Amino acid sequence: MDPKRSSDQDLKVDDSEKSSIEKPEAGVAIDAHYDPKDVSQTLRKVDWRMLPLLGLLYALALIDRTNLSVARIAGMDVSLGLKIGERYSIASMIYFPPYILLEIPGNLVLQYLGARTWLTICVVGWGAAQIGMAFVPNWKILSVTRVLLGIFEAGFFPALTFIITTWYKREEVQKRLAAFYLIGILLGGFSAILAYGLQLIAPAGGLKGWQWIFLVEGLLTVVLGVATWLFVPDFPNKNKFLTQEQTKMILDRVEADRGDSIPDPINGRVILKHLSDPLLWSFALMFMSATMPAYAIGFFVVILLQGMGFSVRDSLLLTAPPYVAAAISTFFFAWLADKTRKRALWLAVQTLGTIVGLMVTAYGGSNGVRYFGIFLTNMGASGCVPGVLAYNANNIISHSKRSVSTAVVIAFGGIGGIFATLVYRQVDFPKYIPGVWATMACQFLMLILLAINTVVFTRRNKLAREGKRVNEGKPGFFYTI
Repeated sequence: MDPKRSSDQDLKVDDSEKSSIEKPEAGVAIDAHYDPKDVSQTLRKVDWRMLPLLGLLYALALIDRTNLSVARIAGMDVSLGLKIGERYSIASMIYFPPYILLEIPGNLVLQYLGARTWLTICVVGWGAAQIGMAFVPNWKILSVTRVLLGIFEAGFFPALTFIITTWYKREEVQKRLAAFYLIGILLGGFSAILAYGLQLIAPAGGLKGWQWIFLVEGLLTVVLGVATWLFVPDFPNKNKFLTQEQTKMILDRVEADRGDSIPDPINGRVILKHLSDPLLWSFALMFMSATMPAYAIGFFVVILLQGMGFSVRDSLLLTAPPYVAAAISTFFFAWLADKTRKRALWLAVQTLGTIVGLMVTAYGGSNGVRYFGIFLTNMGASGCVPGVLAYNANNIISHSKRSVSTAVVIAFGGIGGIFATLVYRQVDFPKYIPGVWATMACQFLMLILLAINTVVFTRRNKLAREGKRVNEGKPGFFYTI
């Protein structure tokens, strides 16, 4: 690399010397100052260090929060009496209140402890809760372990999203979010097949099939918690795996793109200021709308397939193909959104696909047609999850606002999970028509909010170009529409 492109050669990245990092001047350090090959090689190095491990961890998070459905049909239903009343819905739902309430505190702890320590605590903690589920004697104790699962998972997803968005420019974010997310949904899609294999271990060790599902998946989570401690990256200005020049390149690119390469102070007044932004709540409601059908599929797809008349084995095996299709669709739309630098348009397209899929699943004339509806629903909803996260991340500046907004947005994903568990009631089995319509209502809300945001952002960008407005307190910043 040309020395003149890196004037700050004495940049230090370890904790003892991080105070020497100077904030690059916005608008001065841009990609043109660096060899494109150097940029590409550095980004690939970051990608490979970050995305596979985080994607695998997210897959386990998805599996561990939704494997209740496969454990239920693998015998837990009978052992714990989950068919009585709304016990299954309660055990599913009770995970979400602590998950929602601890999002913002989790991101604050993240900045204090650092990514490696905090993520390790989260992963090992929820792995231990998962192991505990293998030995619960009744549905009430199961609900307690679900609460513990929600407590430890609360800090994980917002921290993961927050970390990823601090490394890349705005037009590079959605592909990365989609990459770790599609790893999650792909592996999560095959979790039912894994669960089918695990429950065949019974009666070895005196455990039932559903107990083996929780025990093995919990142990795997704890093992990956150790890997998190050893390999997970930290924030760019604290990283230890890039050279000084590469670190400066990453910080320069982020600074030129949005001016927040170095964390800003965060306190109660700052948090309240960020919470007063109505756009934050708009993104939060959109994320809730996206996660509701995703959670509905996660918690109820096996049960829906059983309601169509498939056997336990076939119901478990048939869950995988819709997730494979969703992974392909998710990455395609992420690539399209980053390439066109448009978010709302492609979110709207995928939301319409979700609506069509829900209608087909509810009212299809044959099981084959209804199963195809599950494909469309999963493809649309899964793509909207990283899409909304990227849409939010692209339109905010500063680490403090990114921390608060990411936590609030993902907390509303938990609200979407509560809705999904409560509106898909046992009394509506096997088609769950009221739940389908409630899910569609959220999709219409998504379309309305996308339209409102597009109008607001277009108007603000026009005023900014005319010199009549400064967006997000940074001259030259334009919203991504």
